[in-house]
Amino acid sequence: MNFEALFLGPQAENHKFFKEILNFLIDEHVHWRRNFHPNDIQSITLQDQGQEDFITTQQKIQETLLQLSSALKQSSLPWHSPRYLGHMVSDLLMPAHLAYILTMLYNPNNVAWEASPATTKLELQVGIELAQMIGFDKDKAFGHITSGGTVANIEALWIARNLKSIPFAIKKVRPDLVEGMSDKMLMNFSPRKTLELVRMVDEQIDEIKKYSVRGEGVKSFEIGKVFVPGTRHYSWDKMVDILGIGANNLVVVNVTDNYRMDINDLEKKIQETIDNGEHILAVVGVVGTTEEGTVDPIDEIVALRKKFEAKGTSFYIHIDGAYGGYIRSLFIDESYNFIPYNELRHSLHEKKIIEESYNYPPMEIYNSFKSFEDVDSVTIDPHKLGYIPYQAGAIVFRDKHVRNIISYFAPYIFEEGNEYQNPLLLGSYILEGSKSGAAAAAVWTANKVVGLHLDGYGKIIGESIEGALRLYNMMIERSEFKAKDKLYRIVPLLKPDTNIVMYAFNEVGNESLEEMNILNRNIKEKLYYKPGKFAQQYEFMISSTSFSFDDYKDIPLHFLKKLSIPESEWKKTQEVFILRSTIMSPYLTLDFTEIDYLSKLFECFEKILLEI
Repeated sequence: MNFEALFLGPQAENHKFFKEILNFLIDEHVHWRRNFHPNDIQSITLQDQGQEDFITTQQKIQETLLQLSSALKQSSLPWHSPRYLGHMVSDLLMPAHLAYILTMLYNPNNVAWEASPATTKLELQVGIELAQMIGFDKDKAFGHITSGGTVANIEALWIARNLKSIPFAIKKVRPDLVEGMSDKMLMNFSPRKTLELVRMVDEQIDEIKKYSVRGEGVKSFEIGKVFVPGTRHYSWDKMVDILGIGANNLVVVNVTDNYRMDINDLEKKIQETIDNGEHILAVVGVVGTTEEGTVDPIDEIVALRKKFEAKGTSFYIHIDGAYGGYIRSLFIDESYNFIPYNELRHSLHEKKIIEESYNYPPMEIYNSFKSFEDVDSVTIDPHKLGYIPYQAGAIVFRDKHVRNIISYFAPYIFEEGNEYQNPLLLGSYILEGSKSGAAAAAVWTANKVVGLHLDGYGKIIGESIEGALRLYNMMIERSEFKAKDKLYRIVPLLKPDTNIVMYAFNEVGNESLEEMNILNRNIKEKLYYKPGKFAQQYEFMISSTSFSFDDYKDIPLHFLKKLSIPESEWKKTQEVFILRSTIMSPYLTLDFTEIDYLSKLFECFEKILLEI
């Protein structure tokens, strides 16, 4: 697969192909309209088209669209360019872009089969393909497209919440299935064991749901606590509010110096919860944190669950892989087999995806991605590292029977005698109702053209990871910048787990954290788009973030010491401002372009430091 043929390109190099295919697809749509009862008399006649108000109306359409085009060109950010190194956006895959535009012409609504005969099937197929990439059994799993990662995460926690109450509901309807079991035992059923019971009571599930959280509300149950790392996305705080779990039941787990979940702190806090007579609902591991791009130790979370299950306590495990989930394609072959470690390292080098000298992936990252197959659900966003148009998030569940505990069947989309349509009635057992079929078509097309494996998506994403590792190494090797009579140092936060690089500058000899923050804010001002300016005015664009004591405790101290900032400054200021570059473009290695964009970025830094 040649990924250069997949994108429109930084300079629209593939525009001729894109335009030809797009024109062809529009013609196909026109033929489709005309071939539906072609003998019907045309509703819009030539006489209509010649009327003055008809002509002026179309002129108004044209003028308004030109106005929109002008606004978009003036204010949109150049996601397509290797010079854009800001947020988690990049150029789109042409097959996905074209499929999206084509499908929008037909405007399918994936809420139900009859509103989207083609694209609902595609969405369910995409769900299975993503499940296979994650490592789930395709015959047992279930997945679908969402509008984004937040909705996907809410759906996962919704499932986990309802699932927790099912053993108690079964006790009321089918007490024979849980005979002799205490409430404590029922509260600590593993998700797998609960779903085994659900499969046994399919015919009574509607009655059982009346006695679950679904029927009686959260007040009737001790739902338990949700454990998340300090690096979590802020939407997790929204979710416990929306689902009635409560902010006080969101337990924040410390992170280590490498900004991954601290498994020892997780174990300690779970044990404290048990000792206090409270319960655990779920543990959330993040793969591709939105700030640092780090990967939590999923394998250790899975091992910890087994350890607690041996002592009578279980919980749901969810991976928030909204950003990093697609990276698993780097680890699997075309048959969805997880590639042995040494073979993977050899293949990455032999196929010129990631140079051997970068030592990627480290074993802890490899083990984390391998353990996807042992969790209960995974959020994964095609509109991030799938290079798909918005809105295209996704959620995948290990066991498709989770649908049974949250399904609704509205009369207008499910009629007696059409039970065979049940798997296609997405709106009846997902969080969203009406939803675009175009997003599903875009993901399906990209999967078919590119492939969810090492030689497909893995190649594109691998190049972006190599670009991040290259930038990290350049910051180590070219750490000093001389500007007039001043000397500055750049220090990366940590070696990238994925393709995000975080870093900060400090003037050599400066020990003031406040002054360092001002310096980095000034650099960001030169490299961050401000409304009213033309994007063309910027040589490069980056993003930024702040680490506060409230969120990270003293973890940033290790980073600050590298920048010669004493601990006393951290205690006083309690915030460090950090620059951030997301390397999604595959054009930042030297394999596919003669322009060394990263060296040009360093030249840009030098110019800015001279101006400050």
